[in-house]
Amino acid sequence: MATTTLGRRGSVGPARNKGRHRANLRALLYLSPWLVGFSVFFAYPLIATVYFSFQRYDMFTLESVGLLNYKYFWQDEAAWTSIRNTLWLVVVMVPLRVLFGLGVAQLVTKLKSGVGLFRTIFYLPSLVPLVAGTLGFVFLLNPSTGPVPTILSAIGIPSPDWFGDPAWSKPGLTLLALWSVGDLMVIFLAALLDVPKQLYEAAALDGAGAWQQFFHVTLPVIRPVLMFAAVTGVIQTLQYFTQAMVAARVASGATDSAGSVFTPGYPDQSTLTFPEWLFHQGFRDFAMGYACVLALILFAVSMVFTLFLLRQFRGLAEEEA
Repeated sequence: MATTTLGRRGSVGPARNKGRHRANLRALLYLSPWLVGFSVFFAYPLIATVYFSFQRYDMFTLESVGLLNYKYFWQDEAAWTSIRNTLWLVVVMVPLRVLFGLGVAQLVTKLKSGVGLFRTIFYLPSLVPLVAGTLGFVFLLNPSTGPVPTILSAIGIPSPDWFGDPAWSKPGLTLLALWSVGDLMVIFLAALLDVPKQLYEAAALDGAGAWQQFFHVTLPVIRPVLMFAAVTGVIQTLQYFTQAMVAARVASGATDSAGSVFTPGYPDQSTLTFPEWLFHQGFRDFAMGYACVLALILFAVSMVFTLFLLRQFRGLAEEEA
């Protein structure tokens, strides 16, 4: 009898291990699309970028230079200028876009009629392609031929040279970002409409005014959406490239004709962003090794900003809880 019991117990172990092995294989099979995508589009490029950052690589020759590319970064004045410009955009443009998008969404929720029309009007600019939108914006604000400065001058209001004056170029790009805030407006609109009406009614019974309801009811409820808007806004601004490049090219009158040379960041490197300098080093000067260093720095800074924002929002949520 004891032998039979032991035999049965011994047979259970291999069967259980076999079932667990099959479950692991099944889980691995389900995860395989993500694992392949992660390996091909993230892990391998990251490892290759780290490897090439220690090389002098011009797309044809490969030479190991150790930490020379990293040392050169500390002496690259243009890189530090691009960092300052990008940080300016992160500190100024991202909060303004979030506040403006939230304000427009709040305004739309208060409308009694024509909600669909105004929602469409505010959202349409975000559908315009980046290059076309930037071209149109630079043309509209051109101090010589643009219709906006012409109308303002007719009523006695001076208009600055938005994309020709270093002091106004980044504010001009910020205006362009606010003009295309429709994507954030739609997200905030959905969040605001999802706030329970009972909370506003309870706050009103307690004597809370409109501003008190906004700060103590609306903001706590939509905090996850605010966190999403802030994190994605910072990441997108750290990768800000197309609008700055197109605006600088159009404002400077540069072309890609033979013999022409375009220096990024016109005017006076005031619109030179970090991704733009990365692109210039990698695909204009073919300094791929140094461009990999810049790419790794951009990746690290993006991670730091994201973790910092997530920690701040989590801390606020824990304090209120």
